[in-house]
Amino acid sequence: MEGYLVVFITTPKDKGEEIANLIVERKLGACVNVVPEVRSVYWWKGNIEKDKEALIVVKTSASKFPDLLKEVKEAHPYTVPEIIALPIVAGNEDYLKWIDDSLR
Repeated sequence: MEGYLVVFITTPKDKGEEIANLIVERKLGACVNVVPEVRSVYWWKGNIEKDKEALIVVKTSASKFPDLLKEVKEAHPYTVPEIIALPIVAGNEDYLKWIDDSLR
């Protein structure tokens, strides 16, 4: 087995499901959770902005990340979308094997 990642992506509220479906259909993520609304506070062009967004949580392999990044950036409406990956350092071996099987 290879390395695994949890990837966080924020989107406009109405785009979360669409991008999640794209990720799973293209086998870039084995499972995608869509949290329909989070409140985000962030700097943008010198101002503090506040928005309601969807949060996508993707479980994937490290080898799929470059393609995931490319595909999400192409489909995402933001100029600078949040797409950040954290390594999975430990987990249920059966689940990690399922990630591998799902991404084939």
